[in-house]
Amino acid sequence: MATFSIERTAPLPPAEAWRRLTTWQRHGDVVPLTRVTVLTPPPTGVGTRFVARTGLGPLAFDDPMEVTVWEPPGEDGAPGRCRLEKRGRLVRGWAEIEVGPGPGGRARVRWREELTVRPLPSALGGPLERSGRYVFGRAVNQLLRRP
Repeated sequence: MATFSIERTAPLPPAEAWRRLTTWQRHGDVVPLTRVTVLTPPPTGVGTRFVARTGLGPLAFDDPMEVTVWEPPGEDGAPGRCRLEKRGRLVRGWAEIEVGPGPGGRARVRWREELTVRPLPSALGGPLERSGRYVFGRAVNQLLRRP
């Protein structure tokens, strides 16, 4: 199991940072070898389900997820929060995305994730945590930079 956290401050209003991070198909544009398919009709909310398929050809796996908490940022400055439950055969766990106001009118983003990859022994939790922080940190950076 690996647990990691990523924090960023972006020169965006919180509502725009939220949109960029929670438009699920965009994640496939920034996570290597990954395609995201949303399985439920819009708009996103509790119960939205999607699958991130990562890999090449037969060497790929599905990471099915479901939104279990959906609280967009409030116009009153209240932070937004989204929780995803990972329900795959190989990848289990959860991810939480929080977006709120930061200094100077910027958005403060916090991404927390807990991953369990079933065939990996627990001794590989440290490398999994470091690689998760790197891959998801890059993805968050790119999602926040792209309109």
